[in-house]
Amino acid sequence: MTVETRKQTLHYFFAKVVDRLGYKFTPDEDLRDFLLEQEVLLEQKHGIPFCPCQPITRERAHNMTLVCPCIPFHRAHYDAMKRCWCGLFVHKDVTDPDSLPQIPASEVKRG
Repeated sequence: MTVETRKQTLHYFFAKVVDRLGYKFTPDEDLRDFLLEQEVLLEQKHGIPFCPCQPITRERAHNMTLVCPCIPFHRAHYDAMKRCWCGLFVHKDVTDPDSLPQIPASEVKRG
């Protein structure tokens, strides 16, 4: 499977998953295509489409929280920022993802 074909497949699958979580793909098409390509490359290397902006460690349990879409594992943080770490996904009501603040996880109140 080519990188482009796999990107399209991930896009199709991820859209269905994140929609139910209240998210959508970023409207920034260049960023979306770049991040999906990075995930495909990580999947080719590691067998799993990891988040491209988080370091993969030797700790499997931690790494599994970085498999895209990782929204369920980091929900409080992402809901506070209205986006995921890399910005591939944003809340459905977001029209300008560039205006969203980055908030350290340590500053997010846990319910």
